[in-house]
Amino acid sequence: MSVYLADTNILLRAIQRDDAAVRALARDALKVLYRRGHSVCIFPQNLIELWSVSTRPLSSNGLGLSLAETGRYLSRCESFFTVLPETPAIFGEWKRLVTAYGVSGLKVHDARLVAAMNVHGVKHIVTFDVEDFRRYREIRALHAEEIVSQKP
Repeated sequence: MSVYLADTNILLRAIQRDDAAVRALARDALKVLYRRGHSVCIFPQNLIELWSVSTRPLSSNGLGLSLAETGRYLSRCESFFTVLPETPAIFGEWKRLVTAYGVSGLKVHDARLVAAMNVHGVKHIVTFDVEDFRRYREIRALHAEEIVSQKP
């Protein structure tokens, strides 16, 4: 079976309190992947991004969670997902990607996830922002809804 990266927005929406439908979709996508025998991984970058958004106030487009709540969720992610390690090769691959695809601004963070995927041989990412990853021919981005609606 395949290995999928769970994008940070999947992790965040799985705990989002103000939208039960989106929270359920994020969780269902992960459950479907596991039921089909796929592995789901994350990178330390996902956990760093999770911490940043979770602890940011609601007024600043964050989740407004306490440090303790965020810490508990981070620990659950670490035990639930395979956390693939940072390696020196990721920077070189990131540099290659941002140069080859002309990536700038906030999109450099997505390029770093793709670089880590390439280094670790991960070919699929489940996300709510498929468009952010379309440019990368090395991987396939699937929306959470697509995962849930696929025939087994």
